[in-house]
Amino acid sequence: MRIFAQLMVIVLTTSACAPMTATTSSNDASSDATYVAPRGPGGVHPDLNGIWQALGEAHYDLERHMAKASLQVREGPHGPIPAKRALAFGAVGSVPPGMGVVEGGKIPYTPEALILRDENQANWLDRDPEVKCYLPGVPRATYMPYPFQIFQGDNDLFMSYQYANAARNIYTNDPGEAPIDTWMGQSVASWDGDTLVLDVTGLHPGSWLDRAGNHHSDKLHVIERYTPMGPNHLLYEAIIEDPEVYTEPWKISLPLYRRMEQDFQILDFKCVEFVEELLYGKWRRNPLD
Repeated sequence: MRIFAQLMVIVLTTSACAPMTATTSSNDASSDATYVAPRGPGGVHPDLNGIWQALGEAHYDLERHMAKASLQVREGPHGPIPAKRALAFGAVGSVPPGMGVVEGGKIPYTPEALILRDENQANWLDRDPEVKCYLPGVPRATYMPYPFQIFQGDNDLFMSYQYANAARNIYTNDPGEAPIDTWMGQSVASWDGDTLVLDVTGLHPGSWLDRAGNHHSDKLHVIERYTPMGPNHLLYEAIIEDPEVYTEPWKISLPLYRRMEQDFQILDFKCVEFVEELLYGKWRRNPLD
């Protein structure tokens, strides 16, 4: 026991003195500022072809957050507990902590919009469009816990998402104002050096930004930026503005990583069929229990 105790002291002392590598400049995206990506089709712009995925907890809540018992909670005798309908999920339905991806820490809501955000949280099961497998919208599609693929040609861009088989056919010439609002909006591409810039408008107001009830109106305007920072990761940035919901434009940023598995591909995840009973089961001639 004495030897074990001495070893533990050595381990703890070494750990306390060791540098926190997660905060060193070697992991800072800016350290790859000199990286020059291979040229893509046509030989002019960087090659962004590939399958990419975000890691982290942004899909739970864009803002920094602590762990909590459930996405939908109620007051318990000694603090928040899962809402009755979410109780059976147990730990699977809990929310892991996250450092957040919002620059400045907080989304600049108007007072009225902040009240709606809190109401959305309190009614997550009924209101989150992801629960019903609605298309995720932009920017949410990018940091959901599913891969997506960029197809880049000489003058063509297309993005395919595993979640709900969502897709974006991206214009390289501006066609003008979007004729109607849609879940994935209208995206127009341009290049700022080696950064792909997507100007996204015409977004349906029913989409959310995450599972925490963060929302927008039909005035949402998103500027996305995809910058190669190394052979296998991109820096993703999105400037978000909506004068009906936010007091000023705000920004998120996070890395996207290339999926490296051999023969990896986007698979079908057509979740619509999985929620048919939830959405339409009450219309059965003999509803199920």
